[in-house]
Amino acid sequence: MSAPLSLPRSFTATTADQLSIHIQDWGSGEGPEMLFIHGFSHCGLAWMRQVGAPALSGFRKVTYDFRGHGGSDKPLDAHFYKEPERWADELATVIAASGLKRPILVGWSYAGRIIGDYLKVHGHAGIGGIVFVDAATANDRAFYGTCNRLMRQMCSADLAQNIDATRAFVRRCFAGEQPQELLETLVALNMVVPAQVRAALFDRPADYEDVLRRLDIPVLVMQGEQDDVVAPAMAHHIAQIVPAARLALFPVGHAPFLEAPDAFNTILADFARGVAT
Repeated sequence: MSAPLSLPRSFTATTADQLSIHIQDWGSGEGPEMLFIHGFSHCGLAWMRQVGAPALSGFRKVTYDFRGHGGSDKPLDAHFYKEPERWADELATVIAASGLKRPILVGWSYAGRIIGDYLKVHGHAGIGGIVFVDAATANDRAFYGTCNRLMRQMCSADLAQNIDATRAFVRRCFAGEQPQELLETLVALNMVVPAQVRAALFDRPADYEDVLRRLDIPVLVMQGEQDDVVAPAMAHHIAQIVPAARLALFPVGHAPFLEAPDAFNTILADFARGVAT
């Protein structure tokens, strides 16, 4: 696990439904602003190989822990996680509290839904571009791998089963062997998320095709070709329906930004510079 070049400025923002959201601002650059959104059961620390990466040093980078995760509030009532407007307004709150003007949204996995919720409620006028990273934007079973049952077991009230499933899920996020330190860190940040929160994230609609088809901002779709969580078919679908979307494939699993960070960061930086021009 590579350490960031500097510590972030950490602060909190309060959402419309009175949840405290933990935000990390990794500093300013002259390039476009990037807002990184993590996936199911992770947190902003998942972007550890981006926030200090030399390839991205010219950009302002902000990460945050969405509701129920990391250092943010974790209400156990499922209704805090079921309504699209809550997710949309939470993302809008983070953008405003961070002082971002037209950020590039970089969303991994479950964050595809969060970005979709934001687009449906707020539109894309205030967004500079979008990067979908192994992102989920539809419910069709053909768009998913073989980890659904495992992720359901992560919702178990039985702690032993929960831990075993979480460890297995973290390993399944990668196609190749990873350093033990990285795997241990990811298991630790996953276990911060209560089982009830994980369960609440399931079984809500993902109907974003109309807003994706209407996008007229730069869009990059990045996908691990060996992803066993969100199938590559999802990325091809997004790239097909979003006008002029670019597709970048990596010979790795569900987390190309961790498994192939150098290639990922180079492509992301090139995309961001293109947004600026």
